[in-house]
Amino acid sequence: MRHCTSCRAFTVVNLPMHIVSVCLTAFLALGCTSGVGRPDEAGAHSWPIFRGDAGLRGSADVHLPDRPSLRWAYRSGARTASSPVVYRQTVYWADKRGRIYGIDAEGRSVFSYDFATAMDATPLICDSVLYVGRIDGFMSALSLARADTLWNFETMGQISASPNAGRFHDVDALVFGSYDNYLYCLDRQGGHLLRRYESGYYINGAVALQGHCYISGGCDAWLRIVNGESGVATDSLALDTYIPASPAVDGHDCYIADHAGNVYHLDIRDGRIRSHRKMVAAGSADAAFVSVPAVSDNTLYILSDDRHLYAIGRRTGQTRWRYFQKGASGESSPLVCRDKVIVCTRTGIVSLLRAADGALLWEYDAGEAITASPAAIHGRFYILTAKGTLLCFG
Repeated sequence: MRHCTSCRAFTVVNLPMHIVSVCLTAFLALGCTSGVGRPDEAGAHSWPIFRGDAGLRGSADVHLPDRPSLRWAYRSGARTASSPVVYRQTVYWADKRGRIYGIDAEGRSVFSYDFATAMDATPLICDSVLYVGRIDGFMSALSLARADTLWNFETMGQISASPNAGRFHDVDALVFGSYDNYLYCLDRQGGHLLRRYESGYYINGAVALQGHCYISGGCDAWLRIVNGESGVATDSLALDTYIPASPAVDGHDCYIADHAGNVYHLDIRDGRIRSHRKMVAAGSADAAFVSVPAVSDNTLYILSDDRHLYAIGRRTGQTRWRYFQKGASGESSPLVCRDKVIVCTRTGIVSLLRAADGALLWEYDAGEAITASPAAIHGRFYILTAKGTLLCFG
């Protein structure tokens, strides 16, 4: 990714409503939740969004055994940059050629759809509709029930991150960023443009939700907040350098890291930044953060390019412990499951650590690179390799 030089706040752009390639005959009104929660009705059997919930916290109320076993592996044979999502016990992801996979709880293929165009993004699923961004700049809605495209919306730049499900005024909205330097809000039901907001450069990470507010970082080094009820950009903060990943939001607390290796904490209330601090100051040049933090009640877990997983006290900002991985961290992000943390390396090592002190409980060598983030539901977790192998542990 190029280093970004342009720094400016969001510019609100009002455009007329329009529909792009709407293929609807009968479409149920969507009813996903808009706060920091899971955007579907399937509860413990679903992980329907990148990082698990609308706040992108990377935290699951799931008990995992100290020594998990491999239940099954499904090999698609197609490379992917997507992370897995789970909807009603079926795991979905997109490969780099545009195929959507659906694998059930026993490791059997139960869904397949081919968009026939390159994809890097992780899908979002709401009420049996899968939303996914494409490298050619389209955001697409796919009916899982009918295996048919419902609508496509075109931006002018690639879409690399998962969309999020929120509200815009009184409409169920889809929120995402594009490499055309805009943050988009669409009507989820028909793909209509509600509003877009201009940034200074690419938006590479996913947008986190805090109630009715959208929070995003950009490659121009600005973190920005949009109020979904009023449609107004309410606040922004310039960080030290560009932001390649997504923020994580828990209550009033927002955590985000920049590419230099700084970690920030912001207190955000009613769309305004009440206070902010640099929890971790950048150290060596090889200590950049490209992962999304995982947030527990009192600890922040984040992977660094220096091959360490850091456990940082949310109140103190002090490093409680760090764990040295057996390989480069890459773009995978950690996942905290109650008293355990799952981390993966680009070299294919999956590690299960004790959250309290970072002690290694178990590890597994997948034999293939891992850049995706894990997903966890109901006593099991899923790892997707860059070669398209889905591993189910429980």
